[in-house]
Amino acid sequence: MQSPETLTYGFGDTPYGRIVVAKSARGIRAVLFGETDAALVAELKARFAGTDLVPAGIGMTRMIADVVSVVRGEAAAGALVLDLRGSPFQMAVWTALQAIPAGDTASYSEVAEAIGKPGAMRAVAAACAANPVAVLVPCHRVVRSNGALGGYHWGVNRKRALLARETAA
Repeated sequence: MQSPETLTYGFGDTPYGRIVVAKSARGIRAVLFGETDAALVAELKARFAGTDLVPAGIGMTRMIADVVSVVRGEAAAGALVLDLRGSPFQMAVWTALQAIPAGDTASYSEVAEAIGKPGAMRAVAAACAANPVAVLVPCHRVVRSNGALGGYHWGVNRKRALLARETAA
C-alpha cells in the first residue's frame, strides 16, 4: 500500500484576504483564499482528501512571502515552482490562463478556442473553478464574452479587486 502524499502548509495575509499555501515535495499544490485559518484548512482537507496535511511553522516563510508578493502584484508567478495536477483538459486550460498577461482578460470562449476546444466554455469555467492555485494560475482573468466578470471561486468582489489592481499597474 502506498503512503499518502504529504502537503506542508502555512498562512499569509494579502490585500484580498487570508491565504493558505500548501506544497508537496515537487512544488506549490495550493493557494487558497479564505476568511479564517480553520476554513482554509477545511478547504485543504476537502480538496486533498487522503493527503497528510502538516503545518509548516516557519519552514515556509520565504515561499509564502513570495506568493504574497505575486498576489500583491509585486512579482511574477513564473519564478515559483508549481505542482499542478489535473486532467489533460484542466492542464491545457491552466496553461492557457498563464499566457494571459496581467491587466488583460480573455473570455471563456477565447480560452476554449486557444486550447483547440471551441464550444467548451462551460468546461473551461469548470476548470477555472477547480484551479488549486489562486492568482498563480490567473483564472480571475477570465470573463464572460460580454465583459461581465462571471463567477470566481473566491468571490466576485475579490476577482474585481484583483483585476482592478492589475489594470492600474
